[in-house]
Formats: sequence, structure tokens, C-alpha cells
Amino acid sequence: MLADAALGVLADAGMRGLTHRAVDAAAGLPAGTTSAYYRTRSALLTALVHRLVDLDQAELRAAGERLPEPRSAAELAYAVLMLVDRRLTGEGRRRSLARYACAVESVRDPELREILVPRENPGRDAVCRFLAAQGVEDPEGRTLALLACVDGLVLDRVVRGGSVSAEEVEGLVMAALRPARGAGAADGR
Repeated sequence: MLADAALGVLADAGMRGLTHRAVDAAAGLPAGTTSAYYRTRSALLTALVHRLVDLDQAELRAAGERLPEPRSAAELAYAVLMLVDRRLTGEGRRRSLARYACAVESVRDPELREILVPRENPGRDAVCRFLAAQGVEDPEGRTLALLACVDGLVLDRVVRGGSVSAEEVEGLVMAALRPARGAGAADGR
């Protein structure tokens, strides 16, 4: 409950607004409650990041289980677009704001950085299997690159506003499917 309230405070007020008092108020609890559980701001931020990762992992697992294994680039692009839409609207947008604030903070905090390290999940695994089935060289590396590009689109739209188009996502999927530069040159193609 406190970590969820802290997540909301971070999304609404940014890092400067994340205080024990603000979390108490957001949770509707007496002053001092948050500091009784998380003595330092660092402890509070660590709990918040753990909760954020748990929520993200649950969302990605559910998406991976709910959507069928992609059989075409169009199906993969559609699944990615649905995830992007969730990350840019409603509660997903608020969580994206918090996620990016935590990512920036983790540059100076190795403990937070370790918590935020990408985890395995059915959604990412499905992308990797799809790319491997298409004969893509280094499907794991391409999966990470594709998802990093998608994350960049989400960050851009969180900052500038707006949505991500199907064409943008399709372009990223098609780029992930392209042969590596120089592929075929060695065998005379």
C-alpha cells in the first residue's frame, strides 16, 4: 500500500515531490507512518522500485499469456502496439512517468539499477522466439534492441504527448527482421 502510494506520488510530483509526508497523505495515513516503515528516502525509493518492477512484470506476463504467439510481423506489431497503448494511457502512463524517473535516478544508484535490470517474461520470450523462427541473426540481441526502441517511443510520447502509430511500431518490427548489415556479402550474395 505504501509503495503504491509512493509510486503515485512520484508519477504526480516527480522525484522532488517524493517525501515521506507526501506518501502518508496520498495513502490517507497519519503523518509518520511511511517513515516508520521506510526510515530513509532511499529505503522508500527502493520499495517503490521493487513494486514498480513487480507491476511491470505482472503486466508483461499477462500480455504474454493473453495474446497468442505471433505468427507474422503484423501480429507482433499489433501486440507491441497494445503494450505501448497501455503504457501511454491511464494508470499505465502514470507508471511510465514513475519508471522513467526511477531509471534516471538509477544512473547514480547501483542498487536501483540492479532492481531495474530487465527480467525474463513471456512477452519478451515470445518476441525472441518469433525473431528466431524468422531466421534473424542473434534473436536475443534483436529482441532487446526492438524493445529498447519501443521503450524510446514510449518515453518520447510521455514527454511530448501524443500516441504511437501502428506504422511506427511496424517500422521497428520490420527493422528487427532485416538481415544484419553485410549479411550475404561473405557468401557472394
